[in-house]
Amino acid sequence: MTQENTYRRVLTIAGSDSGGGAGIQADLKTIAANGCYGMSVITALTAQNTVGVSAIHAVPIEFVEAQMDAVLTDIGCDAVKIGMLFSPELIRTVAEGLRRHGVKQIVLDPVMVAQSGDPLLQDEAVEALKQYLIPLADIITPNLPEASVLLGRQILALEEIEDAAVELAGLGCRSVLVKGGHLDSADCHDCLYLADEKRLVVLPGKRIATRNNHGTGCTLSSAIASFMARGQQLEQAVWQAKDYITGAIRAGADYRLGRGHGPVHHLYRLW
Repeated sequence: MTQENTYRRVLTIAGSDSGGGAGIQADLKTIAANGCYGMSVITALTAQNTVGVSAIHAVPIEFVEAQMDAVLTDIGCDAVKIGMLFSPELIRTVAEGLRRHGVKQIVLDPVMVAQSGDPLLQDEAVEALKQYLIPLADIITPNLPEASVLLGRQILALEEIEDAAVELAGLGCRSVLVKGGHLDSADCHDCLYLADEKRLVVLPGKRIATRNNHGTGCTLSSAIASFMARGQQLEQAVWQAKDYITGAIRAGADYRLGRGHGPVHHLYRLW
């Protein structure tokens, strides 16, 4: 009897970026580039390009729930990446859906602000994120502005990143990756805290000179989910995702697309 092939399945729950550099579009490119089958639950539509976000249209919550049920009752998933969730009501709905379907291996990228500086999360949604969704996550991946919002104080230096990662784990998630891309230095180290082991891991990085950094957070979190879906332990998945996003930034550094912050090269290993 011939054994059937199976896909490694990754579900992204996030907003759509009409410019293609971030959100659902970046997630699906990343998932495919890293050997997995991507599915999507779209939470919001954004009118967006390399310059900024000009409009956001929230998808009705009942339809978000319908998308989740459609995918998870039939196809299922091996890992899920969660990105832009616009409102407290939406956050609660997604959290309830994840519990209802027994979803494991949850990567939460707490998207709050676009690369252009445009807000992507209602202020009152931050508390809902802490209460309902962060405790379900295997890993959260905030950048420095997002970590600052979650902790209510400015995070500016590497030493503060390490302390922030430990403190954020107190919100209930299994691990925290605080990204150092916003550090004002040539180095942009990330810090991973594994709560179960009470262990800090610094992932070193050097800044790559480029304007093409739109969607880096979406890409990294989707890559982590992809490697987890492929059976990697969390720490190894983070290291491999870091290697992938570094290569994608470097490969896309000299391209020109649009008038603002262009995308990384998601498919650099293929062409």
